Amino acid sequence: MKKKFKTWEEATALREVKALKKLSHPNIIKLREVIRENDVLYFVFEFMQENLYELMKDRDRYFPESVIRNIIYQILQGLAFMHRNGYFHRDMKPENIMCNGTELVKIADFGLAREVRSKPPYTDYVSTRWYRAPEILLRSTSYNSPIDIWALGCIMAELYMLRPLFPGTSELDQLFKIVTIMGTPNKEDWPEGHQLATAMNFRFPQAPPTPMETIVNTAGKDGMKLMMGMMMWNPEKRPNAAQ
Repeated sequence: MKKKFKTWEEATALREVKALKKLSHPNIIKLREVIRENDVLYFVFEFMQENLYELMKDRDRYFPESVIRNIIYQILQGLAFMHRNGYFHRDMKPENIMCNGTELVKIADFGLAREVRSKPPYTDYVSTRWYRAPEILLRSTSYNSPIDIWALGCIMAELYMLRPLFPGTSELDQLFKIVTIMGTPNKEDWPEGHQLATAMNFRFPQAPPTPMETIVNTAGKDGMKLMMGMMMWNPEKRPNAAQ
């Protein structure tokens, strides 16, 4: 870390340290110790073999659906615990999910984590573009834990496909890619989204949804239903992690 910390008080005020001190769960990475040497902080985490991106990139065949179910279940357990304890992650992506093979997965990298009770507006840059929820792309400053659920829906699709679902090249292209697959959001279904779009002079392109089974063709009925629920345009309609 580049920043220098003159005192332990400064160091322990860091978001990541605060979050990890509060969040002890089998599916959340453990912070073993924090070492301050010459005013520089070093984090020592429990050892995990690889991250989810590394697990996917070397595969030459699809994961069995039972494996995907187990991975998503464990991530949801970690997220539910985090959300229940007043935090949301804000940077869910395959590189931030640590794995020991497919059997054990843990959520890592809490550098962007926010306490749910901390007051909006949240204006700082969050989440890697491909996993960014539409409300963030539309510059909402009052988003909340449903952004983690959207990102997990994208990760779930990627586990089935072994490639990203929405690989946008810019924020605008990201929105276009989402519309191409999910269809134009209905104004009655998500009025806040249309208000956000109007505020930034963005007009949703008109497009019907693409049947997801033609894109993610290895998903069973239950997996598809969960994934589609997590990627609802309206954040209030996405399931919470505990569900």
